[in-house]
Amino acid sequence: MDTPTVNGERLWRSLMDLARIGATPKGGVRRLTLTETDRDGRDLFARWAREAGMAVSVDAIGNMYARRAGTDPAAAPVAIGSHLDSQPSGGKFDGAYGVMAGLEAVRTLNDGGIVTRAPIDVIAWTNEEGSRFVPTMMGSGVFAGVHSLEHALEQTDVDGVSVRTALDAIGYAGTAQPKALGAYFEAHIEQGPVLEQTRTTIGVVLGALGQRWFDLTLSGQDAHAGPTPMDIRKDALLAASHVVLEVNRIATTFPDYARGTVGQMLVRPNSRNVVPGEVRMTIDLRSAKNDTLAAMVAALKAALAAIENDCRVSAELNEVVTFPPSEFAPALVDSVREAAASLGYSHRDIVSGAAHDAVYVSRVAPAAMVFVPCEGGISHNEIENAAPDDVTAGANVLLRAVLAQAQADVSAPRKNKARAACCGRTDE
Repeated sequence: MDTPTVNGERLWRSLMDLARIGATPKGGVRRLTLTETDRDGRDLFARWAREAGMAVSVDAIGNMYARRAGTDPAAAPVAIGSHLDSQPSGGKFDGAYGVMAGLEAVRTLNDGGIVTRAPIDVIAWTNEEGSRFVPTMMGSGVFAGVHSLEHALEQTDVDGVSVRTALDAIGYAGTAQPKALGAYFEAHIEQGPVLEQTRTTIGVVLGALGQRWFDLTLSGQDAHAGPTPMDIRKDALLAASHVVLEVNRIATTFPDYARGTVGQMLVRPNSRNVVPGEVRMTIDLRSAKNDTLAAMVAALKAALAAIENDCRVSAELNEVVTFPPSEFAPALVDSVREAAASLGYSHRDIVSGAAHDAVYVSRVAPAAMVFVPCEGGISHNEIENAAPDDVTAGANVLLRAVLAQAQADVSAPRKNKARAACCGRTDE
């Protein structure tokens, strides 16, 4: 049986139609998790999935599962997934591409009347971005048992709204009990410059960098900017400035793809003529090796001790996200590589510097990822962009790799109508 290729124009149209929900003036999207715009994006995906003959269900953390039935009801589903939520000023492709590529794979199978032995699930995970609620990758983390459901539901945003309340408000607190997965694939833009710079179409993702996220509070003393001498100040913002420099030094001196970022800083009282008495900030450390990541954390703690002494402040460091470097399933990685080669696409092995839902899913099921280039390596930005041909190529690789796992059932009767191969609606 010849594997069909996806309808690139239809895939692109789906991406652009979805991008209208939460569209921003610069061409990006703002679909913060569990907001009304997130609900609207979820509703559109659910409608499209049902039109493709899929059964849609929702679990207690709001993860959405759109299922195309297979001929063997007992077979573990082969899943394709990503997320629909965005950063506050996000792009059209981050996360959304993976969900739409999965939907397009199912539509293509429907068009060709291809029936698979295993069911195929297209999953939209809740709160991958972590920009409204911490921790990041919340939905896949609950699915994989990294976080308890109750712990996730109790988390609150800056306004004190809980995940539980937000889920109820948008109507996506479900009761479905998700099934263990036989395999999981995720297509994504690279979010970095390597593929574009090397003129490579497909990134065969071997795994992802480990990450350790921290919240840091630096406490000094508010003081009048005029009468307070420099040598007795307890300036929390001065201390924070030293922390930023130390995080950068650590990231640039350690090996194994080390990364370090201070992404958020809240200054109090934030007044022009007051020495800042408190700064709350975030620190993000990453590396491809656990030992290196541990050494980076030790270096950060040593630097904080020195800064406390030099700037006459106190530092409270709390770790909020921890996960080790991940390695994806070699057999599934091979299937991605083989699919790219068989389709004639240029490809290379790559390590993801960003976290993805596949990282958590890989703890409970074989997983792999497909990367495609993004313009300038820019992501988490309204100007994030990808080429239609690359988006199509990634979806073709995804489809071929998924079929290798779901096993097309050549003995089953083939019908062109999608609903003939799929079960009915099972909203929960």
